[in-house]
Amino acid sequence: MAAEKPVAVRRAEELVEREMAGRDASHDAAHALRVRDLALSLAAEEGLSAPARLLTVELAALLHDVGDYKNNVEDMSVVEMFLEEVGLEEGQKDEIVSIIKGMGFKNEVSKKSIVDPTLEFAIVQDADRLDAIGAIGIARCFTYGGSKNSALYDPRILPRDNLSKEKYMSKEEKQTSINHFHEKLFKLKDMMKTEAGKRRAEKRHKFMEDFVAEFYEEWSGRA
Repeated sequence: MAAEKPVAVRRAEELVEREMAGRDASHDAAHALRVRDLALSLAAEEGLSAPARLLTVELAALLHDVGDYKNNVEDMSVVEMFLEEVGLEEGQKDEIVSIIKGMGFKNEVSKKSIVDPTLEFAIVQDADRLDAIGAIGIARCFTYGGSKNSALYDPRILPRDNLSKEKYMSKEEKQTSINHFHEKLFKLKDMMKTEAGKRRAEKRHKFMEDFVAEFYEEWSGRA
């Protein structure tokens, strides 16, 4: 018989379903739930078993996109208020907020990532990045691009190199969904921090490489 979920987890699931309702499928509640499941699976492979530490991982994974900037709501107040309401100790609440604030790709682009991350941070970040690559990553990439009316591909628009945080987040430049593979998704495999994350990323990365190669072949009429 499965152990009963902590009250904080059940309430976090409810918050995620409520706050993320109506978002496109690249950053919806299902994404948060997948990241949570991946994070707990990675935690098991990494030997993390202390209940308090697993709760930190699970809550950070569930809540990591509630205030995400892509949805024009970069605001941690909902998450911070929730963590206060469920009665977490101050140190645990601060750790969850710190994980969420520091785990984004935009932070590593700007060299502001955590230099010596905790295992909890590494697990949650790796889980989020695993959901951005592989088959689901491909589906999410084109779903998000479609929600922003981006072109699938335009050979006249080249992928950007040496992106700053501001450039990466900019909505001014026209971009394509295929360029996102070169600007971000192909880089994630080598940015994994846990051994478990690195192992899983290998397969997902290869799947994306094969997909993009086939995409170019079909686009050009060669396949």
